[in-house]
Amino acid sequence: MGLYALPRPDMRRKVRGLLLALVAGVLGVVAALVAPPPAHAAESTLGAAAAQSGRYFGTAIAAGRLGDATYTSIANREFNSVTAENEMKIDALQPQRGQFNFTAGDRVYNWAVQNGKQVRGHTLAWHSQQPGWMQSLSGSALRQAMIDHINGVMGHYKGKIAQWDVVNEAFADGSSGARRDSNLQRTGNDWIEVAFRTARAADPAAKLCYNDYNVENWTWAKTQAMYNMVRDFKQRGVPIDCVGFQSHFNSGSPYHSNFRTTLQNFAALGVDVAVTELDIQGASATTYANVVNDCLAVARCLGVTVWGVRDSDSWRASDTPLLFNNDGSKKPAYTSVLNALNGGTSTPPADGGQIKGAGSGRCLDVPGAGTADGTQVQLWDCNGNTNQQWTYTDAGELRVYGNKCLDAAGTGNGAKVQIYSCWGADNQKWRLNSDGSIVGVQSGLCLDAVGNGTANGTLIQLYSCSNGSNQRWTRT
Repeated sequence: MGLYALPRPDMRRKVRGLLLALVAGVLGVVAALVAPPPAHAAESTLGAAAAQSGRYFGTAIAAGRLGDATYTSIANREFNSVTAENEMKIDALQPQRGQFNFTAGDRVYNWAVQNGKQVRGHTLAWHSQQPGWMQSLSGSALRQAMIDHINGVMGHYKGKIAQWDVVNEAFADGSSGARRDSNLQRTGNDWIEVAFRTARAADPAAKLCYNDYNVENWTWAKTQAMYNMVRDFKQRGVPIDCVGFQSHFNSGSPYHSNFRTTLQNFAALGVDVAVTELDIQGASATTYANVVNDCLAVARCLGVTVWGVRDSDSWRASDTPLLFNNDGSKKPAYTSVLNALNGGTSTPPADGGQIKGAGSGRCLDVPGAGTADGTQVQLWDCNGNTNQQWTYTDAGELRVYGNKCLDAAGTGNGAKVQIYSCWGADNQKWRLNSDGSIVGVQSGLCLDAVGNGTANGTLIQLYSCSNGSNQRWTRT
């Protein structure tokens, strides 16, 4: 042992006691650090409520409306993020080649930062709103003009913009999944990659986003094409940090309950996601809450931006699509969004309970109290027995008997809904929506009583959501 003698037994006990006390103290500190935070008090504005979860709730601002006291009062009070509606687009910032004009863009930017808000940049490369001089270019000259524009704009705002929509709307509408035919696309299929690489070099601190519309529905060809591009970029090291979903929902492009699946799938590629230009025809309170809850359910969702303050400020004013009326008063949709951001409508009860059909008054039931995998569930008179007690878990499962999950046997209309041993797959995860629908995460289809049936023994399937009474459920 040399000079390192062991301490006497009583000394060892003292040392051990000190060590145990020290460990206990450290563990106490660690426990304090990792203990769940206390519940937040409900916030009274959209931005403050969103900030509770580390997100923003923003709006598009027009420089020409900053002299409107009602407009600025609402915008300053409610939102903690700003996107310039038109002032940072190509024609506004570079009306003549090589001659940048940042007056209007800086006015929006300065108003935002003076009022403590972050700024999203929109947009650097786009087939639309190009100045005439850019529209007249093609080939390598146009490609160089795009690069010069990105460098000029990002150089001016370097270190100041939280996110940039680097490229906007590069995919075609419809079922082709093709790139949009534009003057930029005709410079070569790599133009989007070049734009992102240029942007990264110009401002390494900014999040670089791709932004598009009609890409919220996971099943659409345009969505899949965008997904494939992002996946390819991530695999090859092209610098893309986020994807923006414009979310202009209307009768021609309605909200679909699989939007959350879309956000989750893109986030799984290793990019952030954001709702960037939200407006909803008619301002449905339910749909607004659904969109916000979709963002809240995805850890990498940065936040939500609505495209304007009041209906009168909207590019689609006749659709009355925003959270505030023309006079600045709050709509029911405002309250539904605020409640969702405050956590008031996003979490169903965690304990077991019955699930009752709105149309039938009968309960979701495992026939004969069976436990075999593959047993298709049905409607039956509510009786409170264990085969009708469903627990909604944090993972989005609906469990019965503690270890069997409500399970979709397929993803198409008519797919059997059964019980199966829980194993964590998306076909065993469900969304319980505020409109009473129960939607499969994997399929985006609704829990449905076959043939609008209401009788004992009516089987349960998946089917396209229609808001019928055979697809609406209550937990009791």
